[in-house]
Amino acid sequence: MNEISPVKSAERTVAILETLAASPTRLTLSQLQERMGYPRSSLHALVRTLRELKWVEADESGSAFGVGPHALLAGTAYLDRDLALPFALEALEDLRAEIGYTVHYARRDGAEVLYLASREAREARHVVSRVGRKLPAHLTALGQALLAQLTGDEVEKLLPETLLALTPQTITSRFALALELEGVRTRGWAFEREQGTTGVACVAASVDYRIPATDALSCSMPADLANGAELDRVTESLMRHAGALATTLRRHGIR
Repeated sequence: MNEISPVKSAERTVAILETLAASPTRLTLSQLQERMGYPRSSLHALVRTLRELKWVEADESGSAFGVGPHALLAGTAYLDRDLALPFALEALEDLRAEIGYTVHYARRDGAEVLYLASREAREARHVVSRVGRKLPAHLTALGQALLAQLTGDEVEKLLPETLLALTPQTITSRFALALELEGVRTRGWAFEREQGTTGVACVAASVDYRIPATDALSCSMPADLANGAELDRVTESLMRHAGALATTLRRHGIR
């Protein structure tokens, strides 16, 4: 059977939306062209069409662009149709009530993790939700918990050529990452200290209702508290809730 080649215009349209979604600020056509390398004429036509369809919106000057409201509708539809998510939200509520820290539920998407749900610590201030955002799997406890579900060869094929660093503590060596993942497999949970965000540590455990697991729960906490008895308390609770969630999802036939 012949493999069907991707349609170039469709591929470029999706790439534009993903590039705009990944940027913390709106981008001009020149910035988009620099990041994507597409011809300016076709890029301009695609952005204009996406803007007319409300998948892209512009600033007041009309020269800088970001994702539009229809992108939100599509993302919300994905969450609404996810059979695991209602159970995960319940687990997050219970976990946050028990440990008191910010908790997340995420799914691995290639070499990244996609945040599907979060519950912030009650005393959190000026919080920006991570729901719908992606981070490289190698620098998050969530991602490390899920990468550890794969073989070394599978991880190697999955990772980008260069491992992005967000802080001085981020693991950027493939050898160091392989050692870390082996530790995750041995312990049964992942732990990172300030690899993704300075001052924050994170513990994560996979939710094993699929083989290999695609989803995980995590807890973010101040790095200076992530040790000794407090780390033990959080880890025990996280593992227990991840196991209970996996059992619930399997019992309901969700795969």
